[in-house]
Amino acid sequence: MHMADALISPAVGGTMLATTAGVAAYSIKKLQNELDEKKIPLMGVMGAFVFAAQMINFSIPGTGSSGHLGGGMLLAILLGPYAGFLTMASILLIQALFFGDGGLLAYGCNVFNLGFYTCFIAYPFIYKWITRKGVTSKRIFAGSMASALVALQLGAFSVVLETLLSRKTELPFEKFVLLMQPIHLAIGIVEGLVTAAIITFVWRARPDILEKAANEEAFGNISMKKVLTALSIAVVVVGGLFSWFASANPDGLEWSIEKTAGTAELEAPDGIHETLSEIQSKTALLPDYDFKASENEKTAGQAENAWPAVNAGTSVSGIVGGALTLALAVFTGWGIMLIKRKKIKTTA
Repeated sequence: MHMADALISPAVGGTMLATTAGVAAYSIKKLQNELDEKKIPLMGVMGAFVFAAQMINFSIPGTGSSGHLGGGMLLAILLGPYAGFLTMASILLIQALFFGDGGLLAYGCNVFNLGFYTCFIAYPFIYKWITRKGVTSKRIFAGSMASALVALQLGAFSVVLETLLSRKTELPFEKFVLLMQPIHLAIGIVEGLVTAAIITFVWRARPDILEKAANEEAFGNISMKKVLTALSIAVVVVGGLFSWFASANPDGLEWSIEKTAGTAELEAPDGIHETLSEIQSKTALLPDYDFKASENEKTAGQAENAWPAVNAGTSVSGIVGGALTLALAVFTGWGIMLIKRKKIKTTA
């Protein structure tokens, strides 16, 4: 559900970027009370894991479409809403800058659509409500399914509203929304199942992680070794190997656009769209999660249409992207810790 710049106007992109920056600033302020050195590595590893997981598109039977894990609910449940939102912002920034996935103008929209609804709506009002009487495997499953479905529906509808406000006449509201909501309902079911499986694993390994995150408390003396090791291995395996098995079908957003407008890629206007596109083409070291290639090489690669797509470029992208995301999320966490320490010294 990564929006391209062509889908939005500068006014909508700027407004959503300012809104997202405000939520990020609020999250940073709140984290100064609960963040400690134990949570920072988990922010990094969870960010890397969600980055890798988002590379794997799974087919939606009977539609010709595909979906991928959003990961916002995972981040919110394991890190809390504030650290979860900032980690999602880190993931999407790395994707946009170094892999050309999601537009720079649309960055605020993408963070809001994938991060705000999961961390600040679905997590506190659905997941925590379902698990309020205690965490069990059944409640984790119910909470994960319900919250993932609602968050993805809200995110998908937000995409439609953003294109409507951007006056994209190629995407009439009624037709676009009637395609976006059902396909993301199907994707949400898979997201809920994956989220439930991972949260159940963490709960059985370290139940206190969920308790601390839910209560917005510092992790303290919790041992993170088992969880961090398992997630780190998963990043390498998922990003470096499982990414070969990603579906070649267009994702839910691209599929909905193609069914509505007759093409999966809308033409972007000149001006700021063109400028940002040029910037992104220069920063994207591994565009579309692969090595840069000439047009002839791209055409030849598309003609093969092999599955699984065994590709060194994809593996490198998964591992490098995971490492970059981990570094940015950890850098963000340590930056907040420095602010916290400076604030304590000032008031002492």
